[in-house]
This record gives sequence, C-alpha cells and structure tokens, in this order.
Amino acid sequence: MKIVVGASSFAAQSDKAINILLEKGIEVVKNPFGRKMNIPEIIEHLRDADGLLAGLETLNEEVYRECPKLKAIARIGIGMENVDVQAAEKRGINVSNTPDAPSEAVAEMVLTALLAISRELIQLNKDMHNKVWQKRIGFSLRNRNVLLVGYGRVGRKFAELLKPFGANIMIYDPFQSNISLESLNKGLEVADIVSLHASGADELLTKEAIKQMKKGVVILNSARGLLINEEALVEALQTGAVSWYWSDVYSEEPYRGKLTELDNALLTPHTATYIDRCREEMEQEAVYNILRDLNDV
Repeated sequence: MKIVVGASSFAAQSDKAINILLEKGIEVVKNPFGRKMNIPEIIEHLRDADGLLAGLETLNEEVYRECPKLKAIARIGIGMENVDVQAAEKRGINVSNTPDAPSEAVAEMVLTALLAISRELIQLNKDMHNKVWQKRIGFSLRNRNVLLVGYGRVGRKFAELLKPFGANIMIYDPFQSNISLESLNKGLEVADIVSLHASGADELLTKEAIKQMKKGVVILNSARGLLINEEALVEALQTGAVSWYWSDVYSEEPYRGKLTELDNALLTPHTATYIDRCREEMEQEAVYNILRDLNDV
C-alpha cells in the first residue's frame, strides 16, 4: 500500500503519525515541494497512490480521473473547500477531515491577535525597534461588543476563552436560531469587534455590510478569505472606518495582495493550527482516518 502526503509540514515536529504507517509496512511519500502543490503536481504525486493525507491542494474531478487507484483522502485540518467531496464519493473515494484538534489552537490564535491589537503590541514593538520610546493607550475588552459570525467548534471555543475578559458576546449563526441574532446587520451595527468563524465561500461582509459597521471596528478572520470583500476592506482600513484587520486566511494563498501594504492589517500565513500539540493530534487523527477508510490493509 502507498500513501502520499499533500500537507507540506507533515511530520515536521513529530514522527508519531508517520511511524504508525511505517510500522504497518506502508510506503509513505511526503510532499516533495515543501509547499502547496498545483494540480499537475498533485496528479503526478498521486498517480499510483492508494491514499492521500491532504493539505490545501486542489482535489477535484480532474485529479480523481487521473488517479484511478486513489481510495481515500484524509484532510489534515477542518476546511474542505479545496476538496470536491461529491466528485470523490461518486468515484468511491472515502473522504475525512480532523475537526476536533484544530479548534483550540485556532481559538487561541484569534484571542492572541485580538490582545495584540487591543494593547498596541504591534506598534509598540515597532517603536522600540526604531528606538522610539512612546507609550500608547490601548483598549480594554471589558464591555466591548464582540460579534461572532458562525458558532461552530472554533467559535464556541473562542467565546469560552473570551468570557473571562468581560466582553459582551453576540452570536450570528442562522443554523443555530435559538442563540443567534435575527440578522447579521443587527450585530454589525453595534459590534466593536467582529470575529469570523463561518464556513463556506459566500461573501458575508459585503461592501454594504462594511459600510454599516461602527467606525473603528476590529475584524478578525480565522475562517475563510472569501467571507469578506477585500476591496471594500482595504478602503475601510485606509480611512480608519475599520481600525484593524487580522487574517490568517486568504482567497488566494500564498497571499500577495493590497493588505500587505497596510500597517493596520495584521497578517499571518495560515498558521493558526501550527502549534506542536495540535499538529501532532491532527496528523495522528488523519492517519487513523485513512487507515480506517482503507480498511487497514
């Protein structure tokens, strides 16, 4: 049996997951590029593989057609936007992901970004490195209105971490009507901080929605780059209508867009799950998933 790896960082911190496979005599071939592969590259990589431990590479009908031996895809992570699940199922390819392990890591990253912004850590550090001794006044999270857009695993964990700070937590999630605001607009009008945790690729923070937000709002995005209209966001950051934007996700990755030119955009390269324990747990869960789906033969 042969299992190939799409995720570029697989086994970078721990050998536990890969050793589970090697001890069973399974051939394992890592990502040879150390980055996200394009479609021709992943096809060549997958050509004679039984299973794939997937990262963020595009997996669609073209890939499946060119790799008829493929029987299972185990996504290392939560998001499945890069995987055409329906096309895979039609070809009898089992698909899984690892939604549990990343939740805590991502929620911690969101809180870290918010605290860094609220206490002016980015600018204070920049001042010190420029040998400028200047004290800046940040803002407290107590009594701030924080709108969570989406209330799945990560959203719930972030809310749990945020509660001790005394923030007023509001939730918009149409799939959880018992706890959700009636409309997104109602939350956007009063929110001091908006944190995106929704799935899917629909644009939620449109040009019109951004115009309705409170002046000086902070936006946090650990979910999907496509959830926000980037053109309108850039303009709002330039005018101060949005005071800060943090993102770990982008419509295209690697990201090279206009946000990189703005000092009030705090950007990280899709690393919210990149802590030792989380990566180890996700990799092991993905390995057990793929062994299950390949019937452990």
